[in-house]
Amino acid sequence: MSRFGEAVAVRDGEDLDWDRLAQYLSDQLGLTGELTVAQFPNGAANLTYLLHVGDRPLVFRRPPFGVLAPGAHDMSREYRVLSRLGRVYDRAPRALAFCDDASVVGSPFLISEYRTGQMVWSELPDRWAAIPDAGRRLGFATVDALADLSLVEPASCDLTELGRPDGFLRRQVDGWTARWQRVATDDADEAMTAVSELLARRRPEPQRVSVLHNDFKIDNCQFEFDDPSRVSSVFDWDMATLGDPLVDLGILLNYWPDPTDRADDRALAYAGLETMGLPTRAEIAQCYAQRTGLSVATLGWYEAFASWKTATVREQLHHRYLRGESTDVRMAQLHDNVVMLARRALRILEETG
Repeated sequence: MSRFGEAVAVRDGEDLDWDRLAQYLSDQLGLTGELTVAQFPNGAANLTYLLHVGDRPLVFRRPPFGVLAPGAHDMSREYRVLSRLGRVYDRAPRALAFCDDASVVGSPFLISEYRTGQMVWSELPDRWAAIPDAGRRLGFATVDALADLSLVEPASCDLTELGRPDGFLRRQVDGWTARWQRVATDDADEAMTAVSELLARRRPEPQRVSVLHNDFKIDNCQFEFDDPSRVSSVFDWDMATLGDPLVDLGILLNYWPDPTDRADDRALAYAGLETMGLPTRAEIAQCYAQRTGLSVATLGWYEAFASWKTATVREQLHHRYLRGESTDVRMAQLHDNVVMLARRALRILEETG
């Protein structure tokens, strides 16, 4: 199934009531035929599956099992975004249906179109081997896709009610502080608390209101098969909102390797990205500033926020695994980088004043 984005057999414990889902697809979308199911294995939170109804491929997404943080894994939000954003941002896949009836598969879920394209995690694909500077092209394509999103006017796609941009950064810091406190561990709590206090004291003033993806990174992008210079699709919109667009840039850089990284203080990039020839973080920031016209003078705050927030997300997922709410063995190791991410955030804040 390689042409379908590396979908594989469904993980043990993550099968759903596929007969009920097939009936829903028939009743609501008029889709009939044999339903076959595979799972996209690389996501760490929402459960994402590849469906085939006859010959038609579809993407199915639902929240993870277990207790969820307030406002997280919001399929209705993702549906609202993906049913509208594509009008002005062609990288957004089209949503086809949203169901909030938990009796179908146990939770709300989203059905969207399936798009073909090239995903990149830890190495460049062989098909790009003859393309000069493929890594740099991929890097600048990624920031181009982010810049284009940051420049979308919410009113142009009927998304002005997606979020509350006034006080957005304050609520983000307060909200993620509360989430950390619910899963805090002794080894990371001192640094995480120090970061939250500094973030609260040094909040910058937003320069504009944009549609935020809130988890923008290379592995949530899909590239043209034969052209690393173009992002064709962006996935995972369940945390999308309205707010300060530099939050998305900080998140992107939090997953971006750089020659200045040290082994004990680094961006949380997939192993292998550092050998692809990507642009540096400084080049990405400069490109974003040129494309959007926004100042990146306070970018350190956003990078620290992203590192601190990611540490909290990883601890939440680790706790879900410890509670037996996930069978994904990758979550057993998610605590391993939490202390490093907390110290990295603290170091960035100390260096940027």
